Amino acid sequence: MLMRITLLGTGTSTGVPLIGCNCEVCRSTELRNKRLRSSVFIETGTTNILIDISPDFRQQALLNNINKIDAVLITHAHRDHIGGLDDLKPYNYLTGNPIPVYSESNVIQTIRTEFHYAFNPTTDSIPQLTLFEIKYPLSFNINNITITPIRLFHENLPVLGFRIGKFAYLTDFSHIDNDELQKLLNIDLLVIAALRHKPHPKHVTFSRALEIIEAINPRMARLTHMSHTLGKHSDISLKCPPNVQPGFDNEMLTI
Repeated sequence: MLMRITLLGTGTSTGVPLIGCNCEVCRSTELRNKRLRSSVFIETGTTNILIDISPDFRQQALLNNINKIDAVLITHAHRDHIGGLDDLKPYNYLTGNPIPVYSESNVIQTIRTEFHYAFNPTTDSIPQLTLFEIKYPLSFNINNITITPIRLFHENLPVLGFRIGKFAYLTDFSHIDNDELQKLLNIDLLVIAALRHKPHPKHVTFSRALEIIEAINPRMARLTHMSHTLGKHSDISLKCPPNVQPGFDNEMLTI
């Protein structure tokens, strides 16, 4: 199955540049140092799947000419991963159908609370969403695509990564069990968070991300969810092994 993966955003919850920051990265005019909130878009030729939908989604969709979405997968309920749900409305207008959104039960509860108006049939101009519960560890299908949920921990919060064919996406986590790593062997592309160099209780560091990449041994890997403190794209690249590179917004990869 041929897949094209577009990195819609490779930044943290604040994005890069950080408001009010005058560091070298935030002042950079190099496009690869501009990082919107993290999300990826997957195209197989028949099925288009979005993983997470950030507050920057409208801009990301216009930049990448995203005119069709068959489903949205949500890793967890933090605002930088669900904040763009309202911007699904144009896709409802295009098809006349609700957009399927897949997440765990706690995320469904948050979506129903934070976007309560979307589930009020008396309200006009609302995003039409159909919520489906992911029951980890069970895999599930979207059209002819099999999705395998991967258990991650965002400090103490259980969150999800996803494996889709030879592609896997792991963001916003500080720990992954060895049993879950086994589910990620024999892949062509791994997109993995690498927040910064300094330890963080909720996120893997650059060095830890490289250790996980080495354990999984994908054909290639891209780093995402990178803060401004991780450095400029060119500097990060110099510290990476041959099969690893920092991702950048709007990068397209085919596997």
